[in-house]
Amino acid sequence: MSIDTNPIDWLKAAGSPFEIGQALGVQGRDAVHQHLVHSQIWATLTDDRHVATVDRLMANTAQRFPAIREELNGMAAALDLPERNVFAWNCRGDILASVPDGCTTLQRPAAQISIAHNEDGLPFFRGSCFILDAAPDAGMNFRSFCYPGSLPGHTFGWNDVGLCKAVNNLRLTGCVPEIPRMVLGRAVLNSETLDDAVTVLSDDPRCGGFHMSLAQVGDPRLLSIEYGVGQASVRHITQPSAHANHALHLSAPDQNITRSSHDRQIRADVLVMQPDLIDLDILRDEGGAGLPIRRDDPADPDHENTLGTCIFSVSNSEIEWRIYGEKNAGPAYQSRNGQP
Repeated sequence: MSIDTNPIDWLKAAGSPFEIGQALGVQGRDAVHQHLVHSQIWATLTDDRHVATVDRLMANTAQRFPAIREELNGMAAALDLPERNVFAWNCRGDILASVPDGCTTLQRPAAQISIAHNEDGLPFFRGSCFILDAAPDAGMNFRSFCYPGSLPGHTFGWNDVGLCKAVNNLRLTGCVPEIPRMVLGRAVLNSETLDDAVTVLSDDPRCGGFHMSLAQVGDPRLLSIEYGVGQASVRHITQPSAHANHALHLSAPDQNITRSSHDRQIRADVLVMQPDLIDLDILRDEGGAGLPIRRDDPADPDHENTLGTCIFSVSNSEIEWRIYGEKNAGPAYQSRNGQP
C-alpha cells in the first residue's frame, strides 16, 4: 500500500511495446522538455559526431530486441522528439565513459536475501521519477524505477516470476558498442530465471558498463554481475557486500573511478559489516571522511543526487519490497511480490 506523500509516482501501463513506450513518454515529457533537452549531456549525445554509432546501435537493437526498439519508438513519439535523439540518450553509457548515473547497492546473502539500493541520478529529475508497473501484451509483467525519457531496467526492478535486480553504472573505457547496455538491462526484466538473466548479460555484452545485483524467489543464489566492453563477470555473493560505481571483479584496468564512487565504496564496505546497522541506515549515511553514501548536494562532483531507495527481501516463497523517495520519510510504497 502507499504510505505517505512522496515524489515518486506509480504509472500503470499495458499493451503493445509501442503503447508502453508511449505511456513512458507521456509520463516523462514535462521533465524531459523542461530540463533534459537543455542540458549539456543531451547536447553532447545528440551531436552529429555520434550519428554513425547511434544508427548502428539502433539497427542492432531492432534486430536482436525488436520489442524494446518499439518501446523506444513509442517513447520518442510521445516525447515529440526525434527517435535518434531519444535513442542516443538511452545509449549514454555506451557513447560516453562517464555519465551522471550513480548508485550504491548493498548485498546480503542469507535464507532471506537482501538487496538494498540507492538510485542516484541527475538532480533536476528529483520529483519526476516514477515506478512503471507494466503489463505487456507479450512478455513478462514487471515493475521498474524510471527516469523521464529512459527505458525501464537500468535502475531497480522486479518481475512476476520473482526476479529482482538493482543496477549500478560502471565507467568503463575503450568501448566500441554494438548493443546498448540499457537494452540488455531492459531484457533482463523478461527473464524467467536467474540463469536466463545471466545469459542475456553475458552472451554479447559489447556495450558500456553496468553492475547488476540479482536474486529470485526460490533460488538461494545472490549474484553480482559486471558486464561491458565485451566481457561479463559473474560472482556468487557469500558474505555481506557493497557495490558503488566501479568494477570490482571484471577485468577493467582503465576504468574511471570517481572520488564519490571510491569514497562510497570504502564507507559502505565498513558499514555493511556492522551488525547493529540496518541497510536503510547505511544508505542514508552521510558520515565518513569522504563524499557520502546518501547524496543531496547540488554541487555533487558527479552531478548525481539520491532520487530513490529500494529494499528487496527475497525468500524461498516471496519478495518483500519497500521504496523510499524522501530522505527522512517512511516508504512511499511497500508490499509483497507485485503491486503495492
